[in-house]
Amino acid sequence: MAEDSVTILIVDDDPGHVELLRRNLRRTGIEHRTEALGDGSSALDYVFRRGAYAGGGKRGKLLLLLDINMPGGVDGVEVLRQLKTDPTTRKIPIVMLTTTDDPREIDRCYELGCNVYVTKPVAPEAFVNTVAGLGQLLSIARVPLADARRA
Repeated sequence: MAEDSVTILIVDDDPGHVELLRRNLRRTGIEHRTEALGDGSSALDYVFRRGAYAGGGKRGKLLLLLDINMPGGVDGVEVLRQLKTDPTTRKIPIVMLTTTDDPREIDRCYELGCNVYVTKPVAPEAFVNTVAGLGQLLSIARVPLADARRA
């Protein structure tokens, strides 16, 4: 994979939301590769290249679209905390993309280092419009390369 390529890692346990995200990001012109995982533990394994993702080849740049509420004991906030406290992953841009609109949760995510917090609307048309706006942001965003030991 080219060093300037970006993989968008969608971490969300709702397959319908994942498909809507992928489809609507493509509609906005995003051509980056997307990967999808349904729980926080898998996301951490993917980023830190352990478990099923150990020994993978060199990866380009990474950007996470991260839901908060997921099964399996490791929620999105914990994924955010672990990635932002590790020096090898703290530069990875993380967009919290969740239905949670509690101001205390929003503050907590920003305190932990999320780059953007977006509330997923419940109404389908509003969700599409939100993803379109996110796609526009991602089309101009610059993503840093993670530490070479982990990239």
